[in-house]
Amino acid sequence: MATAEIAVALPALVLVTVLALWAVAVASTHMSCVDAARAGARAAARGESLDAVRALVSRSAPQGATVAVQRDAERVQVTVSTAVRPPAMSGLPSLDVQAHAEAETEPGTPPEPAA
Repeated sequence: MATAEIAVALPALVLVTVLALWAVAVASTHMSCVDAARAGARAAARGESLDAVRALVSRSAPQGATVAVQRDAERVQVTVSTAVRPPAMSGLPSLDVQAHAEAETEPGTPPEPAA
């Protein structure tokens, strides 16, 4: 009887463990995106070129993340997004994680020229 109970409970326990580990991976990825977006917003607000800001954010962001940077005379906006894949063979869709950071442009910082 104990073997039958273990045979029923073990797959559920494995599923819960896999989902918990995936949740930790999603949270960790989100924190990395937030940190990268904040660092990029600070750098862009100081007046660094947008190419340098994108390079900084790309180094800090998770592998394969998409980076968007916008700056005008008053505000800087940095958005970092990526997809977190579920564990293999789980049948779950990937989750999109996105972080957005804004900062006020420091006085005297010229807006980026239009491309």
